[in-house]
Amino acid sequence: MWNPDSIMENLYHSYEKKRLQQKQSENAEQTQERLKRSLIKSLNMALVEQDDLRPVLLERIELEDHVRERIEFGTVWGFRVPAFVLIPKRETQRTAAVLALHGHGYGSRQIVGLHPDGTEHTGKPDIHGNYALELVRRGFIVVVPEIIGFGDRRLAADQKDGRVGNSSCQTLASHLHLYGISLAGLRVQEARRTIDYVLSREEVDPARVGCFGFSGGGLIAAYTAAIDERVKATVLCAFVNTFKGSIMHVHHCIDNYLPGVLDYSELPELLGLLAPRPLFVESGQQDPIFPVETAEVAIQYLRQVYAEADAGEKLGVHLFEGVHEVNGSRSYPWLVEALES
Repeated sequence: MWNPDSIMENLYHSYEKKRLQQKQSENAEQTQERLKRSLIKSLNMALVEQDDLRPVLLERIELEDHVRERIEFGTVWGFRVPAFVLIPKRETQRTAAVLALHGHGYGSRQIVGLHPDGTEHTGKPDIHGNYALELVRRGFIVVVPEIIGFGDRRLAADQKDGRVGNSSCQTLASHLHLYGISLAGLRVQEARRTIDYVLSREEVDPARVGCFGFSGGGLIAAYTAAIDERVKATVLCAFVNTFKGSIMHVHHCIDNYLPGVLDYSELPELLGLLAPRPLFVESGQQDPIFPVETAEVAIQYLRQVYAEADAGEKLGVHLFEGVHEVNGSRSYPWLVEALES
């Protein structure tokens, strides 16, 4: 009798009505401009003070089909970010590059074919599918930053006793909220600084930079591409959905929640900011935390947005038989084509 369920449902619909009224008073271009301004404000980019990149090469290893570098560079507030750079051996001229953003797990090592301790992983890939390796083998230079809160960038308390695969998301997000900053905002800013680093490398063709994100990395990829048009093509795995159907319906990590976002947008509208640039959506039909039913709602909205932008052919979709995982069977070749010279 006193549970808040119906009130919370009414609250969602009242904000939905408010957004619809706002949209009806604008043309499509005005809506896109307003959404982009609002997203930038939600991410609180103005508070962030950039540091010089000052990249340092930590390690360089020659492997059979690519070179794997371990580097570090500066982003904001004094943070230094460790990252892997995978370089295909066969490329001799400027080539396309991909910013690869991992999901929840043990960090950047998880998508470059390494165990948490840095030793080579030779067994069957996990849900991440070693997608950084798959991308470098298709000719891309792949840059894989360690996202803050994971792997080597967890808080010291979360690295005690040799724990593996846990994150510092809850503590980081809670503390940052006290400053009026979201963890998503910090991660997006660091992703944009990673693009700065990518473009500083002479092997990279600056006109051919893509982004590939899985799960929580998909969130970062989506918001980064939405506000940074240096990203020319984007793949979002196990993320595209509605807020109502995913993070408001199923328990999710706190890093998915962006303060105030429902005041101006549902998730599909934010994803629509990528139009008319190439976008590929990949999701498992049995994904328990990004349900396919509401993924299809978001996809239908994106089809409409891309059609209105006369760019329907630039939107790719693969709803595959699987769970919360990277598939890649269609998204990898799609990205190769999208970033062709």
